Amino acid sequence: MNLNPKADREPRESALIRPATPSDLLSVITLERQCASAAHWTEQQYEKILHAEPDLPARRLWVAERSGAGYSTQDSAADSKVVSGILGFLTALHCAPEWELENIVVAPEARLAGIGKQLLNRLLATARETNSPSVFLEVRESNMAARSLYEKAGFQQTGRRKAYYTNPQEDAVLYTWLESRNPE
Repeated sequence: MNLNPKADREPRESALIRPATPSDLLSVITLERQCASAAHWTEQQYEKILHAEPDLPARRLWVAERSGAGYSTQDSAADSKVVSGILGFLTALHCAPEWELENIVVAPEARLAGIGKQLLNRLLATARETNSPSVFLEVRESNMAARSLYEKAGFQQTGRRKAYYTNPQEDAVLYTWLESRNPE
């Protein structure tokens, strides 16, 4: 998740974080394609999440959408580029008892408005609700905005994967959030 430090956007109210529905699929894919640092998945991979079988590990896809007229940006022309009111999304995999954050994307026009934090908080609340002791993730070493978000949420750096990413080649920094270190 790359954030634009020049953006001056503040939510007047928080975004609505909700489970994605099949009607969100096109918006999610369009948004993901706008964000170079996002993990790029196929339409079939997203469809599989939305139509998951109950006996498979649980993948979740949450979207952040405008909550009525309460969300504002300084540039209404840029604001109109946000697809169908979807400001961001997060995908995560639950392999009991742990969670893995797989992808988090915030619309370029909505960055620095707390959307990523709200999505991440939804995942951490779900981890607590499912009695999961930990959440794992990896992030590009250069993605300082995302790393800062994770560290502020209580994630701690736990390792590195050399040359994990391509285009460009880059290390992945591994982070872990532990419920025992981050009680509500």
